[in-house]
Amino acid sequence: MVALIEGTKAPDFKLITSSGNAYSLQDELKNKALVLLAFFKVTCPVVQLEFPYLERIHRSYPTFPIWGISQDDADATTSFAKMYGVTFPLLLDDKLENTVKYDLNIVPSLFLVDKDGVIKQTIVGFAKADLEKLNTEIATSLGLSVIPLFTSADEVPAIRPGCESKRPG
Repeated sequence: MVALIEGTKAPDFKLITSSGNAYSLQDELKNKALVLLAFFKVTCPVVQLEFPYLERIHRSYPTFPIWGISQDDADATTSFAKMYGVTFPLLLDDKLENTVKYDLNIVPSLFLVDKDGVIKQTIVGFAKADLEKLNTEIATSLGLSVIPLFTSADEVPAIRPGCESKRPG
């Protein structure tokens, strides 16, 4: 697995959405105990599998900040959001500066960052058990009961390796 690991300081960044809204990790952590960062590229089938479950977390705990960080341009990112029903903010890293800072080779890559800017959990690819743990951590951080992430109707694999990340050059 290649990505920043638990216990590592998360690099700060400021990114915008396709509509021009600006997001700063450092600023968000002044107000929130945790932030979930989800790096992705729109063409990855594993991203397409995982993001509806991230949306499910977002709908279950709407005050919890989940930020998708797209390696694609604004048009592709907007189309992806519409196609997969993603309503949490999708930030643009189309120059791949944060992909490099977070040492990504695989997408999706998720980072749960605490108020001190330290990575509490890293998930690379799709891992059902890790997503369930993440869901529990989010509910607990908000003082809420855990809403199950997966249902008996969900036909999901235990693990799916991710796709090669975009890299500069």
